[in-house]
Amino acid sequence: MSKAETNQKLEISGMNCASCVGRVERALQEIDGVASVAVNLATESALVRIGKPVPLQEFAQALQKAGYPLKQRATGADAAENTALRAAERAEELKTLQRDLLIAALLTLPIVILEMGSHLIPAFRELVHGALGHQNSWLLQFALTTVLMAGPGRRFFMHGIPALLRLAPDMNSLVVLGTSAAWGYSTVATFYPSLLPAASVNVYFEAAAVIITLILLGRLLEARAKGRTSEAITRLLSLQAHTARVERDGQQVEVAVADIKPGERVVVRPGEKIPLDGELVEGHSFVDESMITGEPMPVEKLSGAVLTGGTLNKTGAFSMRVTRVGDDTLLAQIIRLVENAQGAKLPIQSLVNRITLWFVPTVMLVALLTLLVWLIWGPEPALSLALVNAVAVLIVACPCAMGLATPVSIMVATGRAAEMGVLFRDGTALQALRDTRIIALDKTGTITSGKPELTDFQVQPGYDEAQLLALVAAVEARSEHPIAEAIVTAARARGLSLSSVSNFEALPGYGLQAEVDGHLIQIGADRLLDKLQIDSAAVTDIARNLAEQGKTPFYAALDGHLAAVIAVADAIKPTTKGAIAALHKLGFRVAMITGDNQLTANAVARTLGIDEVFAEVLPEGKVETVQALRSSGHSVTYVGDGINDAPALAAADIGIAMGTGTDIAIESAEVVLMAGDLSAVVNAIALARSTMRNIQENLFWAFAYNVALIPIATGVLYPAFGILLSPIFAAAAMAMSSVFVLGNALRLKRFTPPLTAVPQPSPQLTPLAVTVGDV
Repeated sequence: MSKAETNQKLEISGMNCASCVGRVERALQEIDGVASVAVNLATESALVRIGKPVPLQEFAQALQKAGYPLKQRATGADAAENTALRAAERAEELKTLQRDLLIAALLTLPIVILEMGSHLIPAFRELVHGALGHQNSWLLQFALTTVLMAGPGRRFFMHGIPALLRLAPDMNSLVVLGTSAAWGYSTVATFYPSLLPAASVNVYFEAAAVIITLILLGRLLEARAKGRTSEAITRLLSLQAHTARVERDGQQVEVAVADIKPGERVVVRPGEKIPLDGELVEGHSFVDESMITGEPMPVEKLSGAVLTGGTLNKTGAFSMRVTRVGDDTLLAQIIRLVENAQGAKLPIQSLVNRITLWFVPTVMLVALLTLLVWLIWGPEPALSLALVNAVAVLIVACPCAMGLATPVSIMVATGRAAEMGVLFRDGTALQALRDTRIIALDKTGTITSGKPELTDFQVQPGYDEAQLLALVAAVEARSEHPIAEAIVTAARARGLSLSSVSNFEALPGYGLQAEVDGHLIQIGADRLLDKLQIDSAAVTDIARNLAEQGKTPFYAALDGHLAAVIAVADAIKPTTKGAIAALHKLGFRVAMITGDNQLTANAVARTLGIDEVFAEVLPEGKVETVQALRSSGHSVTYVGDGINDAPALAAADIGIAMGTGTDIAIESAEVVLMAGDLSAVVNAIALARSTMRNIQENLFWAFAYNVALIPIATGVLYPAFGILLSPIFAAAAMAMSSVFVLGNALRLKRFTPPLTAVPQPSPQLTPLAVTVGDV
């Protein structure tokens, strides 16, 4: 999407099948300024990409003309309000469908008993004829069926007849034609039997009644299943706190979250939800961030820590300063991402829509041909058989399942992904991610933690490791270099106290020196040892081993004697090695792109089993590297987290950004990993593959169902086997096909990620050397 283009989401009424989707898309695409349209039958919405401002009224007029009115929403309503409105509408729709189905069933039952019972049980037929009379039985059936069609069945006529008049028939039109044909023929047979051949005088009121009842049952089951597909967003919205205690004028006042402004201080107690995004300013706690990252382990929060609205405070009380409110919060952004992804149209869906746009008119033509063929060449009663088979064709071919096959799977999958901490900014990424073959990984912040850590501290015989580390850390505490911070962090993690320092001196190009507790401490590279004329022969092998691992060794001297060899490195994340092994098992080629020197990059690649290494790559060269990987003819997925990764994320077929990275990197990617963990890449790919397999299963069922049953409905099996498809069974099959597709898609809610991220422990240092491969 170009910078000039924006997305407009529209909620639309009256869509029932895949042919509706095609007509809505065509109506919207004809509007000047519309770049693309993705219509979602499952959510009854359209995501419109526009290149210039288009008034909402223009969308409403185009949709009204096509026969699909725009649902009105309150201007300025936020996501929570609109979701509440949609939930209320779904509840009302379910209530109406349940009422109509109950009425239809009560009206249909006596019709079926009277007509089918008389056909199947001779004694019952004699009882009916004796008690009611043959004609009175038909009159009663006529009355009940007419009430049924005018009452619960009225919805089909309200939508189906206008669609026929617009020459744009839909599923409702097929139901109207089928049931009206059965009712009309039966009415003529009841009141004007002389107009029909004697052998053809029969009634099919039960067919019209049962068809409406079964289709209402199917609609009810569909509505319930659709409600379950949107549970992910409902759960996300339920995470929002409604009130919070704000410090105002020296007092704590409980106010609505919507009334809190950026910069205000909020008090959060144990067990409460964090109301909005902010920064911890006083106190200490552990926060459950599983709703964001998908990881169950609570995260320790100290002063200055970033807090996310909707997460759960577990232990301590603290004060926080609010930084983002309303639609700017991370939770609101996640909800928007999930909604946009659920409204996306996969490339495979475009083909389905093109087919189904002409499907209903084709079915009507097939039904007409069936009627004519049976009238001309069918056995007696030809007229009755012609009517029954034509009605069966109309009913069995309703393309509901085709229209639902793709969107319901996308809805469930993207919702499940959000629960796992994987956000698809665009639902089309599901299909593209399934098709990718090369995974290119940025090193710093993606493969590694992105900040230096003390990995090796090897002391010489006669020195106490903890005491020496405390002395070295005391000197490094006076330095602002990131390496110094890593040493100080490791010392404090072990609970070591740092003494005061005197005579601190930076030695440009060599290192540092200072006096601590009466000892002279000197820290630096091998150049420092040469300058001090300190013999390093005893640690030559150790230094060479560290260099081969891609680390740069440096040294600590105590009172003029070599005391320790030190190495600080950007440590590999605990789950990286397992994630790369899993990617290999899935059949991917894994490449690493880094600005580090070749020696360091090769060492990391050897440790992790990475297939290709591109080292010493400048930020602007990452795009060229991605393009070089694509030249092999395979699609490339790039995973990164920094500002310098944004061009490569955009250039790749699929960009995956670590949610722990920069905003600009996240904006450039199609997939965002909230946990910042490579295991989530494996989980995202596995989910994408499961989703596409699920969609293929749905499409196969939907198309196979129509391919198999339409010929049977026309009566092709009658000459050889005497088999005809009753309109009643056709209606049941049509309803069940949609329910099957919905049920199959809902299986994705139970998707289990193949890898579970392991929380990174606090920095710990053991007396033995820690190598990259061990971290």
